Amino acid sequence: MSTTMSRAGLWRERDAELIAPVYSRYSDLVVESAEGSTLMTVDGRRVLDFGCGIGVTNLGHRHPAVVAAVHQQVDTLWHTSVTAMHPQMIDAAAALVGVAPEGLDQVFFNNSGAEATETAIKLARRATGRQDIIAFIGGFHGRTYGAMSLTASKAKYRGYNGPFLPGVHHVRYPYCLRYCSHGPGERCAIAEGEDIELLFKTRALPDTIAAVIVEPVQGEGGFVVPPPSFLPALRRICDEHGILLIVDEVQSGMGRTGRMFGVQHFGVTPDIMCVAKALANGLPIGGVVAKHSVMAHWHPGEHGTTFGGNAVACAALIAVIETMQRDRIPERAARLGKRAMERARSWQQRVPGLAEVRGLGLMIGLEFLRDGRSDAELVSRIVHRALERDLLLLTSGPDDNVIRIMPPLTISEEELDRGLDIIEQSIMEAAAA
Repeated sequence: MSTTMSRAGLWRERDAELIAPVYSRYSDLVVESAEGSTLMTVDGRRVLDFGCGIGVTNLGHRHPAVVAAVHQQVDTLWHTSVTAMHPQMIDAAAALVGVAPEGLDQVFFNNSGAEATETAIKLARRATGRQDIIAFIGGFHGRTYGAMSLTASKAKYRGYNGPFLPGVHHVRYPYCLRYCSHGPGERCAIAEGEDIELLFKTRALPDTIAAVIVEPVQGEGGFVVPPPSFLPALRRICDEHGILLIVDEVQSGMGRTGRMFGVQHFGVTPDIMCVAKALANGLPIGGVVAKHSVMAHWHPGEHGTTFGGNAVACAALIAVIETMQRDRIPERAARLGKRAMERARSWQQRVPGLAEVRGLGLMIGLEFLRDGRSDAELVSRIVHRALERDLLLLTSGPDDNVIRIMPPLTISEEELDRGLDIIEQSIMEAAAA
């Protein structure tokens, strides 16, 4: 065994000894540096990153504009919490409001997507005086208790952890490949809200519901893109019954889908929006953006955070938004995503098991079935073969039978093509095995 391999093995041994075994990792890579779309490991490998730290490094690793903003901020101010105001937090809120759907004009900052979900739950209950929440099967909103109560993407996230937050009602997301028999473009009863209407008739009166929380594109649930009628139907139902609409843009936001936020594809304005992940390109920050009329129901001290909105993360957030606007990053994601989708769909002609290629922008899912059932075994072989060729891929879906394609939105066309070449080779080899 070489010296470099011994070094990687040593790190893995120390990890096993010191780190809680609850982490579920997608690879055994030991990464010591990264640049753009590339991860560099301690054993000298250069791995193309099509996972972005689970949708976080949308501008690529160590984007120079973000690095410069962080370095400048570190030399002036790091942290005040709520002991004082600081300009970076106010400017970060202005930047976020400036790109949010129209009407969302006040911000609460915290540290993660799960915390954003917790904030949204508390805000919705406070603003409506109601308790219950509607969430969707396949949704992922975090792993703290309130957020986990809403999450329904994998049973293992919830197993052995109950009891959960009461008053949470799960209905089906319009995952048409899994649930529906209608043809492409035909009416989808789930998307038009029939499951929610049935809920109102059988289990929960509408005037007990504080909010509906939804991902515009499901992430952990399988990169599921709903029919165009779905978000407008939710908006209509919420308006009819005085319910708040919360959109979870933690994974679909910040340019990933070809718009700054996924909900903007559907012509709908939510009442509350959760954001995190790519917001600061790797620094921990999340938050909730909501209408003034909703935020006004809160009074000082009813919610809070120690580290949320710290000055360094806020400086990174400002740099991320400025870069995305200046370099037209969402538009680039739309263009490159169309190119990747067209190529991936051509593989379906040769691989019957590739049941569906779906996505928006560079948020693309490849779902594999065998005899109408999830083929997680084939997906595992594809991901393994891709990693052998120095491409990191992530999976998703309740059965882990969906491959996620989500490279940095700044990826070069040559790198994107190289990654797609590797995926194609890996699929063909694994399908033929």
